Amino acid sequence: MMNSQADILTYSGPIPPNVRRKSEEICRHFPQGNKAEKVRLNTFAVLFVNSYLEFMGFETDLEASDSQNILSQMYLDIADLLLKNNSYLECRPVLEGENYVYVPPELHSKEVCGSSNLIGYLAVQISESFREAKILGFIKEIHNEYVPINQFKSLDNLLEELEELEHQKESNDASVITSNFKEVQSKIVNLSQWFDNLIDTSWQEVSTLFNTTEANLAFATRSSKTNLVSRSKLINLGTNIEKQVILIVTATPENEAEMDVIVEIHPTVKETYLFPNLSLSILDSDGEAVMQAYTRENNKNIQLEFSNDLDESFSLKLTLGDVSITESFIA
Repeated sequence: MMNSQADILTYSGPIPPNVRRKSEEICRHFPQGNKAEKVRLNTFAVLFVNSYLEFMGFETDLEASDSQNILSQMYLDIADLLLKNNSYLECRPVLEGENYVYVPPELHSKEVCGSSNLIGYLAVQISESFREAKILGFIKEIHNEYVPINQFKSLDNLLEELEELEHQKESNDASVITSNFKEVQSKIVNLSQWFDNLIDTSWQEVSTLFNTTEANLAFATRSSKTNLVSRSKLINLGTNIEKQVILIVTATPENEAEMDVIVEIHPTVKETYLFPNLSLSILDSDGEAVMQAYTRENNKNIQLEFSNDLDESFSLKLTLGDVSITESFIA
């Protein structure tokens, strides 16, 4: 139950039977006495906070928390609750009627703990009957063993911290996705210069990248006109040579104002078919896709043919998964 008194938001409710059973399971590993009692209270506090956070829509990782580890409980006075974003809370129990929350010296601050993942501390009041609990408040840092209960802030502060962490995680995830996308753009190739044999060394004779039979088949797909220049280039669509394809560009002057262009994609000599879901797009001078082709399971090649105005730029874009390669030209 949510309680708000004097602008202090708290949360109280019965300790569920499953929490009591879990606590007893852990305490069975300890002889009766002060240690068992301390472990019981720590477990109550952690499990109660876990139920509260799940109710509020925050993901926790209870089983990965040190407080759920018997060896950790044996040697440490610990009541941590790990969240899915790898940050954690210390859920410190306090008995009903007490005015101070005890925090072991090794847990006094983020600096002492040596962890920047500590969000802060919760004061969790346990009733004398061990059947009810109340989250009294939240505090980010402490520097003494005994912290007055009135120093703990409203739970609103905790919820704001957790929401901020959620936003940061979403932003980081988006950054990772963006950083995983590899986009490479080449310098502009002037196709008219190819007819003057001014060709960059990265563009090779078609026969260089094919065996004799494949080269003949590749040439057979081109225009029947004799006044053409055709060059090939090895394109890497991944981090290794297993993701390579062969790009062939053929240029043919149509008239004084236009040039015919054929773009082909072939597998390397080691492969029979192109990779599935490989896309080839032709982009105009504004970067808009005007033509596209895609591979399926058994494509031996894909090809696009178009006319382009002289002195006007265009690009072709190859995309496979999270890798995109763009080759830019001017006719």
